[in-house]
Amino acid sequence: MTVASIASVSPAANAAAVELTRQENLAIAQGLKRREAGLLDELIVRYQHRLLRYLLYLTGNRELAEDLFQEVWMRVLVRGAQYNGQARFETWLFTIARNLVIDHKRKRTLASLDELVEGAGDDDRPMNPEIADGDPTPFEHFSRLEHRERVAAALLELDTLHREVLVLRFHEELSLEEIANVTRAHLSTVKSRLYRGMAMIKPKLERALPHLQEAV
Repeated sequence: MTVASIASVSPAANAAAVELTRQENLAIAQGLKRREAGLLDELIVRYQHRLLRYLLYLTGNRELAEDLFQEVWMRVLVRGAQYNGQARFETWLFTIARNLVIDHKRKRTLASLDELVEGAGDDDRPMNPEIADGDPTPFEHFSRLEHRERVAAALLELDTLHREVLVLRFHEELSLEEIANVTRAHLSTVKSRLYRGMAMIKPKLERALPHLQEAV
């Protein structure tokens, strides 16, 4: 997803897509409330790869991510009636996943995700980035190339806060407002983390792919 691609979509097509998504979310909400047969399996098939990827980036541990993956879907099954369809389903799903990661870390007195629940820090100061609307970001540029493993490795070198925002924005294609809902952060904080995260990952990607530095 790039800014240019978003801008190229006509208003009518965009409105139709928004309405379709809204109807799908409402249908999922009603189905979860009724515990509709087969719906959970359908949702797992649709979102399993995205959910596991998000958990992997948050935990950095495949075994733990897979355990939490199962817990997330159990939580969806048990608390499905709480989803009202007003937000995209994936926003609600990632919120459940994030809360379970935090709960897991708290129970085991680990500190690696403390920053997720301690509020804003020095890196959340407001920024005024200047990025041309039609230009791809460094993250988008490298993500389009055949170097996904190196992009993933670069992401894992970032602190959890900035890594999470980049993953939600560019992998999961959530809006800034949706990311704010998932992370329970102010919109200005999300924007700051996003631009700082892009600034932090650019030199890491250039070191991993030095022959492509001039392309950025």
